[in-house]
Amino acid sequence: MTTLSLDPRRTALVLIDLMPRIVALDTVPLKGSEVQERCVALAKATRSVGGLVVNVRVERPGVDHQPEGSGFAVEPEPGDLEIVKHTLGAFGRSTLDADLQQRNITTLALAGIATNFGVESTARAADDLGYETVYLTDAMTGLDHHAHDFALTQIFPRLGTLCTGVEFVAALHGEAAAVDR
Repeated sequence: MTTLSLDPRRTALVLIDLMPRIVALDTVPLKGSEVQERCVALAKATRSVGGLVVNVRVERPGVDHQPEGSGFAVEPEPGDLEIVKHTLGAFGRSTLDADLQQRNITTLALAGIATNFGVESTARAADDLGYETVYLTDAMTGLDHHAHDFALTQIFPRLGTLCTGVEFVAALHGEAAAVDR
């Protein structure tokens, strides 16, 4: 066990691929709509203490028109950072790292769909770039139960801290939260 302590002004909540066509996929252990609802609440809590919300969506490179449902499922709010990625993870061929550095962000809290694709790819790059990472275990879901569980039990604990949304919000508000490392 470790204590999760966060500086909201140096923390970004990164929401991966909350797009209508992705939210509608058959996901486990949570439905995409459940993840979206939880992420909306986490974004509100993050904004309320001065934290940054990063909304990430994917666009397929080299096509004239993106598939229907490729926008954000929930419109970003003023002050949010919007990232359009062209790779699995949010860092590849995007301005995310430069945008975060410009805002003095050192900690990323990751959530979204799918755990073992966009979230995990973003997590690995964040670790390579030296960000502290927090994984919101009840605000992400995968396309396959085994792959989701593997990311949560084998990959993410080696890269950062796992916690629930409630623990994350408590830490944002300066309340010490005991979490698994």
